[in-house]
Amino acid sequence: MSWLFDPRHLVTLEAVVRIGSFAAAAEELGYTQSAVSQQIAELERRVGARVVVRRPVRATEAGQVLLDTEAAISVSMTRAATELAAIADGTGGEVRLGAFISAAASIVPPAFARLRASHPAVQITLRELEQRETHALLFRGEIDLAITFDYEHAPGPAPAGLMQEHLMDDPIMVALPVGHPLAGADSVTPADLPSDAWINTAVDFRDLAASALDGDRGSGHRLDFDGMDFRTALNLVAAGLGVALLPRLLLLDAPPSVVVVPMRQPTLVRRLYTCRLDTKGVTASVRRLETYLREAVAEL
Repeated sequence: MSWLFDPRHLVTLEAVVRIGSFAAAAEELGYTQSAVSQQIAELERRVGARVVVRRPVRATEAGQVLLDTEAAISVSMTRAATELAAIADGTGGEVRLGAFISAAASIVPPAFARLRASHPAVQITLRELEQRETHALLFRGEIDLAITFDYEHAPGPAPAGLMQEHLMDDPIMVALPVGHPLAGADSVTPADLPSDAWINTAVDFRDLAASALDGDRGSGHRLDFDGMDFRTALNLVAAGLGVALLPRLLLLDAPPSVVVVPMRQPTLVRRLYTCRLDTKGVTASVRRLETYLREAVAEL
């Protein structure tokens, strides 16, 4: 079979467009910048069209077709490698887990300890990831397994080609400063607090907390936290700057200056999953890690 282009050039194209720089792509791939430029030029010569706009760097329409092809090839190669590794038993090698911060700090350590004991020859790698990165890294074969999440009221199904299995439900709690008048309550609702008392976080992406008292804007001192690390929001609560909706998993080791109270009406739940490529074969070490993650959850 005669190929119109070299598949390796597609890998170079993907890196150039993803990073947005010929020089940075060359550094990532271990090439010189001139070699990257030559590969892109050769790719354009073979397909008879420009594939990249240089300033700013972005894919042309023809380039996007090639990027879609590169993604499909990458997924197929990753799936084949996974299934071949499973055939070869999988008692050695490497397991690469991606997880968001609160899962990485709570569920992962005991699961890794069990894996180290049962599979001492396996090299273990943990990558702390933001949710939006996870699926692409699985498809590119840069991680073998991931812990992902969505919210019960806003489901986020995994893309086709990935297998997502429920791991646990993580209730959303109200975190209050220890001296707050409602710190001793059995539960609270968003309406129990003025809208300006809330520290808005990613967990209330529908502005749930702030909109609970429609028209009540209080003193106008509401604090908006624009970030993905809930630990920062927890420390803002600890400093007495407001209250926040935070996942219980994060609050297992809450500072003594924070009180955690269940929320009612509405009840919010973050759902955690294990996620990996949907393949016929899975290595023994990845299967074992999935089991150990479930055991760690059961012990929380």
